Amino acid sequence: MATVGTAPAHSTTPPAQRRASPAEADLPPTPAQSTTLIGSVQRAMRLLEAVADHGYGAPAKQLAREVGLALPTAYHLLRTLTHEGYLRREKGLFFLGEAAERLSGSATQQKRRGMVNEALAQWRDSIGAPVYYAVYREGEIEVLGVADSPGLPAAEEWADFRETGHAHALGQCLLSQLDEEARRDHLDRYPARPITPYTLRDNRSLLRRLEHLERTEPVTERQEYALGTACAALPLATSATAAAVAISLPSHQADRLLPTVRRLQSEIDRLTGTLAISISI
Repeated sequence: MATVGTAPAHSTTPPAQRRASPAEADLPPTPAQSTTLIGSVQRAMRLLEAVADHGYGAPAKQLAREVGLALPTAYHLLRTLTHEGYLRREKGLFFLGEAAERLSGSATQQKRRGMVNEALAQWRDSIGAPVYYAVYREGEIEVLGVADSPGLPAAEEWADFRETGHAHALGQCLLSQLDEEARRDHLDRYPARPITPYTLRDNRSLLRRLEHLERTEPVTERQEYALGTACAALPLATSATAAAVAISLPSHQADRLLPTVRRLQSEIDRLTGTLAISISI
């Protein structure tokens, strides 16, 4: 039975040892906590930037002076960054480590992907059709980008693009760029088979078609991959990587296929310099 007028109990746990309640755990950090954490990160990042400015390395004292840190603080951060692989130390000099180089590589890759996606979207809007980008890498067809919209929907991947390269224009275009050994290796793993009434039915038929394709000419297919869809693809010259872009249209608009892909070719030619830098991602 509760006693009326009893004062609420107070925690006897010292504040520093008291565990936060679930509600408290969800609260944002106090300004003091936020400032401390951000300050540490800022100082570490400034040190990384300072090291990056010295291609031949720099000693701790010089880095501390350039960044405006007390030498003991700089030593502590430099040791931590070295331990985590963001820096390496050789003969008293600090250099960027493997972890920092991986970050730089990832940032470059993201930038290249962004440039490719922007180009695909620009082409989609210019030609009025969804645009696809794919490469052939390590024995597999990889679709790396698709630019479509509600009014220009992409073809549904109802059968794995990697396994059905014989059926769609994008895959045929990529296979046409391979040498004979690589092409046959791919077809040994993913043999041609009918997936619609219009698909080439065996490897021999596909190889005959590929042999007669001109390297710079578009590859077209009508309802070979998906009923109701027509596609065309163009090869992209990107050093040793087989790459291609493609468009798709409803099959009742098949008469637009070649004019539209020719317009895409013109758009690609205008961006060749920019795209060549970004395409191998």
